[in-house]
Amino acid sequence: MGVSLRVVHLLALGLWVGSVVFFSLIVAPTLFGTLGRETAGRAVSAIFPRYYLFGGACGLVALFSGLLLGTLGAARGRLFIVEMVLVTAMTGIVAYSGRVLLPQAARTRAALSAAPGAPAPDEARVRFEALHRRSVALNGVVLLLGVAALALAVVQRPPR
Repeated sequence: MGVSLRVVHLLALGLWVGSVVFFSLIVAPTLFGTLGRETAGRAVSAIFPRYYLFGGACGLVALFSGLLLGTLGAARGRLFIVEMVLVTAMTGIVAYSGRVLLPQAARTRAALSAAPGAPAPDEARVRFEALHRRSVALNGVVLLLGVAALALAVVQRPPR
């Protein structure tokens, strides 16, 4: 059971980190480079709910499998504790991004495009840019924490 649980744990972390890399370095730049800002923004906005849901699901699987590994004695020590703290932080960030930041950005985006052809209100534009910067920064934090958590999970040797 310990080996299977470890595979599930590593798979959850690997898929999560991989999805962040793929979206951030391939999908978003490709969409914005080929579709134009408005269309790409709508496409990315359509992807985000599933992106955050996937990240949250991976986070929960990584957390629960990690806790089970700890409970079964298949993982322990400082590296394991640090890894669990990182995964908890990542999951919290993704939950915040998906449940708080994403709806705020959607409302602000709607205010920006409420009057087609008319200049967007400066306040809405400034608000959207601030939310976008926060979203990008948090996504970067999740990526960095994810790489660290995955590295910690890989280098840990199960107790014998």
